[in-house]
Amino acid sequence: MAPPLRGKICLVAGASRGVGRGLARGLGEAGATVIVTARSSETGRRTETRPETVEDTAREVDAAGGEGHHYLCDHTSERAVDELVHWALRRFGRIDVAVSSVWGGNEGYDGERYPDGAAWGTPFWRRSAEPFSQFLGTGPYPALLLARAVAPAMVAAKGGLIAFTSFGTEEFLGDFYYDLAKAATNRLAFACAAELAPHGVCALALSPGFVATERVRDLGQESLATESPLYAGRALAALAADAAVLDRAGRTVHVGDLARAYGFTDIDGRQPERFRIGEHDT
Repeated sequence: MAPPLRGKICLVAGASRGVGRGLARGLGEAGATVIVTARSSETGRRTETRPETVEDTAREVDAAGGEGHHYLCDHTSERAVDELVHWALRRFGRIDVAVSSVWGGNEGYDGERYPDGAAWGTPFWRRSAEPFSQFLGTGPYPALLLARAVAPAMVAAKGGLIAFTSFGTEEFLGDFYYDLAKAATNRLAFACAAELAPHGVCALALSPGFVATERVRDLGQESLATESPLYAGRALAALAADAAVLDRAGRTVHVGDLARAYGFTDIDGRQPERFRIGEHDT
């Protein structure tokens, strides 16, 4: 059988590392053509001088069985995002799946404290409000920019999937600013779905668990992680291949729940359950 996403054009924003790279790889496994975007490049700047680059991710997509293409983009710039989407449409003719995994809220976090000196979970009245702009500006805002850029083409095509990497906010997430940023992203998915679903376009938020990203490993927290970045990628691929995905529009869907619904596993063959705050050390 042909891979379920062969011939599909997918765009993953924030794909140089972490969950974004896992999403791109999962789509590649399913045979998709995947445009991976980020700021970190072999030929230019790298976020926090980290070694991972968007070119690495494009090669991983190829190795997984898909077709990877990289594009450098500052996803906090409306003009840059519009130019990216215009380029993708000119080159490939359409965009079937667009996902924002852009997140800069943890930049400068050393595992104990943020750049402003506050520890994770510091009460909001004991912390400056200024860092909150970083959380909003490098999470929900880039997600909005991508959605508004790809929506016209998807509406015209009467189909498509827009996903935002987020985190379930059924419970307080333990840090005031983090919680508000993820809640804003989840509400963005809900609001986008309200306007896009009548046109056949699905928007939703995708909630992984505690993911063993490169940053988590560097901080010595890998033993606390519940899943690999590829687990979310396989969830996204399953959603993209589901003809009835519009039934999930506006929802925050959990990777662990989707694994049971669609039957996929993590890279090690396990099927971790939905991550729940309070049931794991953080």
